[in-house]
Amino acid sequence: MMKVAELYQHRKFRMMEAPVPDPGPGEVQARVRAVGICGSDLHYFSEGAIGGTPAVYPSVLGHEPTGELTKIGAGVTGWSPGDLALLEPAIYCYHCEFCTTGHYNVCENIEFLSSAGVPGFFREYVNLPAKNLLPLPKSLGLREATLFEPLAVILHSLSFASVRPGETVAVIGAGPIGLLTIAGLKLAGAGRVWCIDPIAERRAMAKSMGADAVIDPSAIDPVSAVLSDTAKRGVDVVFDCASKDGTINQSLDMARSAGRVVITGIPSEAEVSLNFSTIRRKELYFYTVRRSNHTTEEALRLLSEHPKLFAPVVTHTKPLDSIQNAFEMLESYRDGVGKLVLVLD
Repeated sequence: MMKVAELYQHRKFRMMEAPVPDPGPGEVQARVRAVGICGSDLHYFSEGAIGGTPAVYPSVLGHEPTGELTKIGAGVTGWSPGDLALLEPAIYCYHCEFCTTGHYNVCENIEFLSSAGVPGFFREYVNLPAKNLLPLPKSLGLREATLFEPLAVILHSLSFASVRPGETVAVIGAGPIGLLTIAGLKLAGAGRVWCIDPIAERRAMAKSMGADAVIDPSAIDPVSAVLSDTAKRGVDVVFDCASKDGTINQSLDMARSAGRVVITGIPSEAEVSLNFSTIRRKELYFYTVRRSNHTTEEALRLLSEHPKLFAPVVTHTKPLDSIQNAFEMLESYRDGVGKLVLVLD
């Protein structure tokens, strides 16, 4: 039997036990050792939905895992029990129109472990295809390596913006996604980077990750501040990593004409008000992001080459059976929490 953390009703987790099935052909069984809590997990917990997708109860969330292999299914080669690995949560069909054209992240038949009705990694053991494994580099710990999944999302978002050396960028939101975006921008050679966040501890983290200026939107209008700093021109690129309380339209206002706006965050609302006139008048390039695509291996490379840059994003760890407390901490931003990782030792 294994321990499983179920979200069984709005804002309520419970610890359960479940049998551990053997892996099938082409699969491996992994004991989950660490799993990060994503903002989308928090949406399900706090709001009972992600945009227009309602939560399903009970459900097992979690999709930023690392683990240790315990069993190897028939036909699997190159892996052995005891190997440490990153566990990719998206299972693609590889045959639909979008997979065959390289758009795996919008696969028609995708199974994303932790989405509605598909159990995720807040449990002790998981069976998944061997092709969903990447070996854990020796330079990375199991906890820090959980950043591979959100960093892959960030690299996908950066591919839309095509940030050139020296370009100016505003990042809205200094949660883990915003912090990783700042780090990625600095590695890409971005020039001045502004970060907007109402929480003092997160603004401080943004500075430590490489932001050149931080703005408290509860104290000053962030659009006015960015436009003032850029002589009313606006920035070359805006990444909205919050998508909350009007930040999408703020992104449009901060961007220069012919600039790029990338919406990485997920709005709480199923429908949002969008100032199309600003998009048209400025002829903005407007991008949305759905998970990652072709960027997981690059994320792993960056994590292994720059562990001291990315590791500070992980500020807290808690055992799986403290999951209720962990989500409540994230919900209220207690104790300067950045990324919180659940550990299963």
